[in-house]
Amino acid sequence: MNQALIVVDVQESFRQRPYFRAEEVPAFLRNVQSLVDRCQARGIPIVQVFHREPAEDANDPFAEASGFVRAMPELKLKAAAVFHKHVHSAMFGITADGTTLESWLRARGIDTLLITGIRTEQCCETTTRHASDLGFGVRYITDATLTFPMHTRGGREVSAAEIRERTEMVLDGRFARVVSSADALA
Repeated sequence: MNQALIVVDVQESFRQRPYFRAEEVPAFLRNVQSLVDRCQARGIPIVQVFHREPAEDANDPFAEASGFVRAMPELKLKAAAVFHKHVHSAMFGITADGTTLESWLRARGIDTLLITGIRTEQCCETTTRHASDLGFGVRYITDATLTFPMHTRGGREVSAAEIRERTEMVLDGRFARVVSSADALA
């Protein structure tokens, strides 16, 4: 098994959104950092992906012009490659020279992805499904993903814990093996 750690959208942009809640950020960042450190020690490549909107609206925290499309400063990593995307799946990410994430991974013989990042049910789940459909093995590291409460169409608030539970349920055994950060490299 040749694997890579994919760090999806762990970026300052989220702190600028009205739905952002900071309560779970410290534990999430500890789990991601632990994985980064262990992957670096084992020579497992770390890929950093940022969501960047194509329009240059400085008021959009996901636009380059905002200055927020950068890593959360608490996270320390040396990425083997950096990709930008403007859709949910990191598999559509491209480097500054136009290399896609999928082609970068295949050129290195990587067949297993360790998925971490923000938001659990959006970019992390979408990347997991897409990578699985492309034939990659995926370990979805649930406690190294972060999300925020959402509201149903009827107005009920769904907690971050409920969203994680739902995401685990639909991914595990179908698109990925759902694991904790402690068991991700086992």
